[in-house]
Amino acid sequence: MLFPTTIAGSLPKPEWLAEPNKLWAPWKSQGDELARAKRDATMLAVKVQEDAGIDIVTEGEQARQHFVHGFLEKVDGIDFAHKVEMGIRKDRYKAMVPQVVAPLRLKGRVHADEARVARTHTTHQLKFTLPGPMTIIDTIADQYYGDRVKMAFAFAELLNAEARALQADGVDVIQFDEPAFNVYMDEVSDWGIRALERAAEGLTCVTAVHICYGYGIKANTDWKATLGSEWRQYEDIFPAIAKSPIREVAVECRNSKVPLELLGLLTGKVVQAGVIDVASDTVETAEDVVEVIEKVAKFVPKSNIVATTNCGMAPMHRDIAEAKLMALGAGAKLARQRLG
Repeated sequence: MLFPTTIAGSLPKPEWLAEPNKLWAPWKSQGDELARAKRDATMLAVKVQEDAGIDIVTEGEQARQHFVHGFLEKVDGIDFAHKVEMGIRKDRYKAMVPQVVAPLRLKGRVHADEARVARTHTTHQLKFTLPGPMTIIDTIADQYYGDRVKMAFAFAELLNAEARALQADGVDVIQFDEPAFNVYMDEVSDWGIRALERAAEGLTCVTAVHICYGYGIKANTDWKATLGSEWRQYEDIFPAIAKSPIREVAVECRNSKVPLELLGLLTGKVVQAGVIDVASDTVETAEDVVEVIEKVAKFVPKSNIVATTNCGMAPMHRDIAEAKLMALGAGAKLARQRLG
């Protein structure tokens, strides 16, 4: 299929799951009810995508409190009880983060439940997102390893174990989210790509890496305003990614200041081109989507373009996110008619 569609990974949670302890007090003591709510939200996320015409669906990250911490919750050696404030993405913003206090080990499966629920309830291709090693270590405080690279590779091993298990669950695409790749450009080439490759080692399903300038939250939009008229950070890391065995690269293209000619540096890769702006509540039209696909097609073979969202949609209002999904599906359909 020309221009298949997918999303970056996350969708807004239903109101009854966004703040379960506030909206439904019994969840505080009834873990089975919360688990059931996560299952139901996952099924709903899949259905919403299917109805919008999305070809490669995700579970919407409905069972996770955060795209990084959702993985960390199932890792021994991490102290969530004593969070500390830390600068994230080279102090772009501050966050309260858990601490690594002992050797890292998986407690068991991390995302088995939501992956199996999604796989059971769709015949579409299924994509699953995991945080990348560099982004994890940039979102947690280290009180044990004393070495960023050593800790990153420790996480890469855990990610690899879960990724292999997700593949066995029937996941078709495993995507590692690495927004830190546009912050620590020298480290990406020095060790970041190697850590990513370790996380993906042995996978035979489609592998992808998502690099982006972040959600449409104020900390990120304020930072983007300081980057000038062209965001050329990717110029430093695309050649290194092109040499890696990772098959797909997700990049924001709609209303960003990324020069699209940089996509030509991703030789041989499938480009998940972001055609939906997640930093704006303005809902795109099908024509808007086609316009971005046409621009991307000047630098990437049409057969190597997947239409997607710029980043996750978790912070958005549900009605706006769902309308944007409809635009994504309709726009890709129109692009096939015009450009196929």
